Amino acid sequence: MTFRLIPGRLRSWRRAVLPLAALAGLAGAAEAAAPTDPSGTYLTEDGRARIRIEKCGPGEKHVCGYVVWLKVPLNDKNQPRVDFKNPDPKKQARPSLGHQLILGLKPNADARYEGKIYNSEDGKSYDVTIWTETPGELTVRGCLIAFLCKSQTWTKVADVLPGQLTAPTNAAGGPRTDPEWLTAKPAATGSAPAKPAAAKPAPKPAAAE
Repeated sequence: MTFRLIPGRLRSWRRAVLPLAALAGLAGAAEAAAPTDPSGTYLTEDGRARIRIEKCGPGEKHVCGYVVWLKVPLNDKNQPRVDFKNPDPKKQARPSLGHQLILGLKPNADARYEGKIYNSEDGKSYDVTIWTETPGELTVRGCLIAFLCKSQTWTKVADVLPGQLTAPTNAAGGPRTDPEWLTAKPAATGSAPAKPAAAKPAPKPAAAE
């Protein structure tokens, strides 16, 4: 049996198929735009700190970063450095080693992560975008204002130096998450026992005629 496409029907077929093909192409482009996972430990460009990058937040859809090593961990008084310039008085006594500086970055349309980064040297937060294009390197672009931005390249490391925090985040010997980025506790397993239904009041006796 031979099938023959009638010109009018052929045009209708093309009108139906082409939009579907375009949608498929858009879907493929959206999948290709997913950011590369930057998780790992990186040495900052100036060599003064190591930052551990990892997924965080609900569903691990964000990216957070923590200071896990400092080249100079002690201040002039030979005491551990603290975040004394933090605008939040509750955080001014927290140790600089282990604090969170990358605050829950979100993926953007350019297949990068963007959000805020905290600078303990001046106690201020700045807009930041991070991405990785070359294996072993992380590009960090911070902006004071829209037209005043600077990029750094952080290098991924695999070794462990003396004084470096290696335990999981929020565990003993690990970095600490800011309260707003604490992972939600999993729901308790099992269902609570059902409450007994309230007893219905007994019907009143009918009035005597």
